[in-house]
Amino acid sequence: MTESSESLSVLQLKEVKKAYHSGHEDLEVLKDISFEVKAGETVSIIGPSGSGKTTLLGICAGLDQPTSGTVSLCGCDISQLGEDERAAVRNESVGFVFQNFQLLPTLTALENVMVPLELRGEKGARKRAEELLEKVGLGERKSHYPIQLSGGEQQRVALARAFVNRPRILFADEPTGNLDSETSLPIVDLLFDLNKTAGTTLVLVTHDLELARTTNRLLRIERGRLQELEA
Repeated sequence: MTESSESLSVLQLKEVKKAYHSGHEDLEVLKDISFEVKAGETVSIIGPSGSGKTTLLGICAGLDQPTSGTVSLCGCDISQLGEDERAAVRNESVGFVFQNFQLLPTLTALENVMVPLELRGEKGARKRAEELLEKVGLGERKSHYPIQLSGGEQQRVALARAFVNRPRILFADEPTGNLDSETSLPIVDLLFDLNKTAGTTLVLVTHDLELARTTNRLLRIERGRLQELEA
């Protein structure tokens, strides 16, 4: 991939398949998935339960490997890399927001946000984490542990953590799935505000069509096949 095309394309999948061996047969979850996401785009992936949304997101982010096909993430063919090498790419260029927050229970809000920077050995981790907690409205709650925070507050911490290493691309898997509608709205606004400010590329998996339509592009997966809809 040339430097010019790399700067435009942050994520590219070509003829990706994913199959799981079940009993005496292979269950094909993803079938010839090909699409590209350019820098700064926001993309939603929707589809019924069991359609392969989370599997696809995991492959895009290098958390899982395809059975066949290629995945290029931030200019690197991660489908050819081992787990440690894929983890290095994720740590350098990727942010995550999950449905169940995935905060470390023994760390404070501030310490949770600092983790990605500390893994990279960066200086100034505390200052950067404090700035982001202020942005998400939790500056006064930085010393609290996850169990002391509401679901909405925990997801705000998770958002701060996702953006702390200035990722090139953010993957969000049902980011409002564990929140009620009243709590979800400010979280969605915050996600898009942070994303716009940082100029990050966003790939969002959601069952919420209203949320999905707030992105630039809308992809639907059903029975393992992907199609682009009008957003």
